[in-house]
Amino acid sequence: MKKRLLFGIIIINSTLFFGQSVSKTIHLLPDTGQTTSYTATFGEDHDYLINTPSYTNNGDGTITDKVTGLMWQQADGGEMTLENAITYCNNLVLGGHSDWRLPTPIEAHSILIHENGNPAINTTYFTPTGAEYWWTSVYENNSTTKVWVTNAGGGIGNHLKTETISAGGTKKIHARAVRNISTPTTITNHFTDNGDETITDKLTQLIWQKVPNTSALTWENALTYAEGLSLANASDWRLPNIKELQSLNNELATNPSVFSPYFSSLGAKKYWSSTTLRPNNNNPSSAWYWYTQYGITTYDMKTNSNYVICVRGNPTLAVKQETLQGSIKVYPNPASDYVLISFPNNTLSAKIELADTLGKVIINKQIKINATEYRFDTDGISDGIYYLSLQNGTKKETFKILIQKK
Repeated sequence: MKKRLLFGIIIINSTLFFGQSVSKTIHLLPDTGQTTSYTATFGEDHDYLINTPSYTNNGDGTITDKVTGLMWQQADGGEMTLENAITYCNNLVLGGHSDWRLPTPIEAHSILIHENGNPAINTTYFTPTGAEYWWTSVYENNSTTKVWVTNAGGGIGNHLKTETISAGGTKKIHARAVRNISTPTTITNHFTDNGDETITDKLTQLIWQKVPNTSALTWENALTYAEGLSLANASDWRLPNIKELQSLNNELATNPSVFSPYFSSLGAKKYWSSTTLRPNNNNPSSAWYWYTQYGITTYDMKTNSNYVICVRGNPTLAVKQETLQGSIKVYPNPASDYVLISFPNNTLSAKIELADTLGKVIINKQIKINATEYRFDTDGISDGIYYLSLQNGTKKETFKILIQKK
């Protein structure tokens, strides 16, 4: 059974990390988009839906990411040197906006779709351009020659500026501009040590295992270990997907590229994600990992052994978006014109509430149920992520739904 997890609004940093103070521009960390199952062992990326990728084509050469809240250039600006990429983005006027810039690593990584092959982006919204890599605005720690770039295969790493064709190299490194729709604010305390061997990331509202597993495991065994972990009076631990792992990367540190002192125990090692490398020839033999020596994400054979750090959602914000106690079902999700709510046979009425991601209640009403299924029409409701709460007697269940009109 696929688990769907609901997290409250989270904010991810979009600039460099300086100690505990973090600039924030991204509302939510998108899922990887991996919808294919590659193993019968529970806990792979496919088994969890948290923040389903969702976009709006603005019809003016720009795309709005409805999960992160960022606006992107639909077709990248083409191959160019890093210096020209910075100038190009800063001078770009597109969609009536002139405040464009190069993205940071976490922003650039956020639009990769790991269900897709090369290019690992949503080509329904973003125009394929033949790019092999895309520039970010961040240099490798203590370097003036290496820069973080995402690649069209789905990874992120630090590459020499001279590798691009315009600088005398052989690679096609392109520039894709991004802008903030809302004004960035600041989180003054990035991490909290909870004193129970767990660390809370206040940017993502994720809770991390402070001390990772001391033994390297194969990918399948890593899934089993994470699902079976009991720590800090919680048992809902799981193996993080590759975007969640990458969100822990500290571009201002190397060997290891982590935030000290909170994650000093990670060392310079390879950590499995739950995300399978999109297979070639239908052979899903490799999975993505995060290498903390410099912070790159790449992949390894699942039969090889790497290390494990587990993650869970903030318990005050996390709600399973699945049938709780087998009573109420909500589908389809994503939804278009309507959502069907399936109730038990003995249900005569229920209270329904729909709220947006800011907690603003849009609909609050009592409904009568003449059958086992109620049709909730979405007429007049804008596309986006919503929280649907249903109360049947004393039992209340909350579901996260994505409304996306066709």
